[in-house]
Amino acid sequence: MIATAQDIAGQMGEKREAEGSKWADAAFEKLYLANYVRIVGVLCRLVGDRTRAEELANDVFWRLYRQRLLLDRDGNVAGWLYRTATNVGIDALRDSVRRRQYEGAAARLKVEAGAGTSPLEEVLREEKRSRVRAVLARLKPVQAQILILRAGGFSYKELAETLGVKGGSVGTMLARAEAEFHRSYIEAYGQGEEP
Repeated sequence: MIATAQDIAGQMGEKREAEGSKWADAAFEKLYLANYVRIVGVLCRLVGDRTRAEELANDVFWRLYRQRLLLDRDGNVAGWLYRTATNVGIDALRDSVRRRQYEGAAARLKVEAGAGTSPLEEVLREEKRSRVRAVLARLKPVQAQILILRAGGFSYKELAETLGVKGGSVGTMLARAEAEFHRSYIEAYGQGEEP
């Protein structure tokens, strides 16, 4: 543990020299070595993971290093360290909870989207997609565009703007494109098939 702390202190010393910090290397290293283990302990109790606690402790000491005015304050550097470590640990817990919520929601959406699908259903769905793409390729480009854009959620107004046509003609164009699509699909794949 001390060897790791000394290595990190040495690296921070190099960065301080490059950036012209007000900290004297020896003073900072002494402060680091005196408080590192206890800061890691506080953070480990907060986050429950030693490796994560060490990462957060390094972040706390990095903040201390960047805090140039700290020496001019009340001089309670250890208090600042513990207060900052606690805040960083609480922020990490909040981030973790948020991440789990997002990941859980994403997993639920994935399960719901794929709920009840067997490999056979997946193959059939992919085959239907291929057929729809083949029929769209046979249509006039404007008809294929309007069908794809409408399926993508475009409103009539957005369709008119995108295709460069009057708003009143979108409904007619869409109806014709749908009729042509159905006719072409049945012609290619038979009456019993539905797109």
